[in-house]
Amino acid sequence: MASAPTSHQLAAGAPWSSLPRGGFRALTDSAPASVRFSVGRRRAARLEVKAGGNIFGDYFQVATYGESHGGGVGCVISGCPPRIPLTEEDMQADLDRRRPGQSRITTPRKETDTCKILSGTYEGMTTGTPIHVFVPNTDQRGGDYTEMAKAYRPSHADLTYDLKYGVRSVQGGGRSSARETIGRVAAGALAKKILKLKSGVEILAFVSKVHQVVLPDDRVDYETVTLDQIESNICRCPDPEYADKMIAAIDKVRTEGNSIGGVVTCIARNVPRGLGTPVFDKLEALLAKAMLSLPASKGFEIGSGFAGTDLTGSEHNDEFYMDESGNVRTRTNRSGGVQGGISNGETIYFKVAFKPTATIGKKQNTVTRDHQDIELRTRGRHDPCVVPRAVPMVETMAALVLMDQLMAHSAQCEMFPLNLALQEPVGSANSTPVLAPDVA
Repeated sequence: MASAPTSHQLAAGAPWSSLPRGGFRALTDSAPASVRFSVGRRRAARLEVKAGGNIFGDYFQVATYGESHGGGVGCVISGCPPRIPLTEEDMQADLDRRRPGQSRITTPRKETDTCKILSGTYEGMTTGTPIHVFVPNTDQRGGDYTEMAKAYRPSHADLTYDLKYGVRSVQGGGRSSARETIGRVAAGALAKKILKLKSGVEILAFVSKVHQVVLPDDRVDYETVTLDQIESNICRCPDPEYADKMIAAIDKVRTEGNSIGGVVTCIARNVPRGLGTPVFDKLEALLAKAMLSLPASKGFEIGSGFAGTDLTGSEHNDEFYMDESGNVRTRTNRSGGVQGGISNGETIYFKVAFKPTATIGKKQNTVTRDHQDIELRTRGRHDPCVVPRAVPMVETMAALVLMDQLMAHSAQCEMFPLNLALQEPVGSANSTPVLAPDVA
């Protein structure tokens, strides 16, 4: 007796006449529980469709939406605490750091990326309900992508989106475009504000490598570097000498119609002790996932990273000591502020590697959607190096991870009185936050 056709076989074109005895009911009864539903007079079962990948976080949850050349992009933030002062200006500062057209070394696409908060606030305060942020797309050139509707751009998501979905938004890369990160950056600006209010957390990122120009680690003091130093040049490298070298490297490939990659270093100071959860949600694992979800990211390392493999255990271990205030500290910080997957109160630092921008002005070999070999010269407006604009994106994802873990820690570990011999409130690690009376 022939076996019943599967839903995959039917979707591929199997005729309805091939259904087994019992017809459609027999087919649905054999289907996985998540897709079963009933026919006839039977009570309807649950129809469940799980389409993930667009939501980040468990407690402070962010869903992004929109395509590069659609009507606009944005996010919906769920789980934000109430009574936090919030206006569009709070988000706009970081959106301005991310937006295109900032300088000659970024894409010339002109977008103001002006955000509008559509829900979740009242008279400048968060209400605890979902916050909807919208940014319209205004400078669109759909004609630049005519060729890409027929051919796959090398190292882009064109092929894989077709393989997965069987359809894609061609203009500007659609959902795979870096414009998707606008929603992340808006949400991250709010997360950074809450982290600062609650625990004095400060998150800063900067460019530490462009192609073969590498900023030596000893040129930047992670404990004292400031936002003003980072923003003092168009490359966002806090060292003026190396910033000039990086800008020159980007200028060179820009005029050649080529691209280069680089590295962004991120530091988080005054992070409360105790964030992160064993074993699968270790803090460094969550940070790695967050950073590798960014467009063009290709590598992540925290603390000593790969260089730590050159050391022995006695050289690498961070020894403990008691500081003048009676706190347990580490004399060195090769762990990068995380031990056993949990923050220890030291400065967290990590690096994220970004590949060269995939879109370049040179001819490349590729294939069409109907599998013909061709040569393609892509058009459109793109960054010759993504790392200067990636800086606020890296800060954003770090803030979203820390915010989510701060709320998770509060929910689990501060529900009952603390063991004060070993623990401290998450709002008091390394700093005393200053809260306005209406947000205490």
